[in-house]
Amino acid sequence: MATYKTPGVYVEEISTLPPSVAGVSTAIPAFIGYTEKHDAGAGVPVVKRIDTFLEFETLFGRAPLSNFTITAEASAEDETAYEVVGVAKDAVDFQFLLYYSLNLYFKNGGGSCYVVSIGDYDSTPGKAHYSQGLQELEKEDEPTLILLTDAVNLDATDYYDLCKQSLAQCKKLGDRFSIFDVLEGTDKVEPFRNGIGSNYLMYGAAYTPYLQSTINYRFDDNTVKINGLSAASSWSKEFAGSEAGNGIIVAFTGSSETNPSVKIINGDAADAVTFERDDVQLTIRGVNGKTGSAIATAWESFADAGGFSINLAGDGSGNVAHTNNAFVDLENQSDSDGGVFLNSILSSNTSLYNQIRKQLMKQRVVMPPSSAIAGIYASVDRNRGVWKAPANVSVSGVIGPVVKITHAEQERLNVNPAAGKSINAIRAFAGKGTMVWGARTLAGNDNEWRYISVRRLFNMIEESTQKATSFAVFEPNDATTWLKVKAMIESYLYGLWEQGALAGPTPESAYFVNVGLGKTMTTQDILEGRMNVEIGIAAVRPAEFIILRFSHKLQEA
Repeated sequence: MATYKTPGVYVEEISTLPPSVAGVSTAIPAFIGYTEKHDAGAGVPVVKRIDTFLEFETLFGRAPLSNFTITAEASAEDETAYEVVGVAKDAVDFQFLLYYSLNLYFKNGGGSCYVVSIGDYDSTPGKAHYSQGLQELEKEDEPTLILLTDAVNLDATDYYDLCKQSLAQCKKLGDRFSIFDVLEGTDKVEPFRNGIGSNYLMYGAAYTPYLQSTINYRFDDNTVKINGLSAASSWSKEFAGSEAGNGIIVAFTGSSETNPSVKIINGDAADAVTFERDDVQLTIRGVNGKTGSAIATAWESFADAGGFSINLAGDGSGNVAHTNNAFVDLENQSDSDGGVFLNSILSSNTSLYNQIRKQLMKQRVVMPPSSAIAGIYASVDRNRGVWKAPANVSVSGVIGPVVKITHAEQERLNVNPAAGKSINAIRAFAGKGTMVWGARTLAGNDNEWRYISVRRLFNMIEESTQKATSFAVFEPNDATTWLKVKAMIESYLYGLWEQGALAGPTPESAYFVNVGLGKTMTTQDILEGRMNVEIGIAAVRPAEFIILRFSHKLQEA
């Protein structure tokens, strides 16, 4: 109470209302993996919060380039025409999936999230990088979900060890939950169950099978190889412009025994661009002050191209320099076995070029399901609440699961009598599409923590009340403080009960909050500075099995 010494009228405001509990965010996933842009050394984590996929591309770059090999053969009707008979993605030692995972996450309703970049595409992936990423993530308070993304492409033993580390962090902090992928293949379920151990299983959930997404691979015409065009070879060379190399690309397609070359001559600024061809030597005159776009436009009216073609490099905005009046050999783009690359046939074989591009756009990325599931968690939390099981929900951005799971097969996934390690299935249903058809944690035999929604609801309530009650630290440990804390928590739980998060026809049957001397504390507790608050919650649980019982009823009239 203030002390007054001067006569007068004073106004005092008395706080009669308790502080309130603000619910924390429930679906803020953290994706750990490799990105195109990484401004630190390999294994040195860079943690950033993003809100949109465009922001991710700006900060971390795009997907890795995938190389393809196309098989073409001459058409039976026209030997000069070719058709595509095969498309194969070149094998890689490690598939970087973080970019594609973020894409699928946002397609399924995901929002704000954290990205933990542990290296770029030139890094040598290893378990140690992910472990360092998990250690850095532990310092962040906001994330509530952990995803290991492309760690599925590590050695299986390393992946399972990372799963254990993730579960241990969830247990230690008590505010997050792990979403795991069962490795691709129908025979990977039991190794997964054996590999992740038996500790802290209520803090994680696993999903299978992999998904055939609608996301295209990123590729470049310069690295798409075409086999079957052995009768011709391809050459090209870029003549850089003065503005970031935006000049022209001169290409040539012809006999493998030729040696094409190009001479570029300045001329006067007022001269028009002209072209001369002597067999496999091309001369370009009058480029002084001319941009790549101007040269390419003038080329369109040149009728004696032979096997040559001219295309823009970049946007063609740069002025192209001369070649000191000397012929410059083009670079052979043909492979040793006679294959050529897609960029070399852009002008010389437009029909085949368009065929190949069309086939490449049909190639889709096969994805582990965790990123789509994280998006569904976020969407369900936002639209229904964290207490709604994230199941019986359609998966967006996918064509379907790579393996169809039957009822009998899901029985062995959903119920595991030996260790209780339930695996949630993603299934395709006629007329419904691809659905998440499981809502269990890895502790599938635990009556308390069997369901994902129950575990995550408790996570939210525990963290929200923990943050809200911090005001009471060092306050007098007496009935006044106890009443404020009790009223604050009861008000929060009452709001959850009204929303349907807690089970019970009345608030009294849905939750209780006890605090006080003789109830939750002894005099010794007060002497030692402890204020014990007991909170009981009746969480709603999903109706996992709907049993409809039918019987005959005798006719009564």
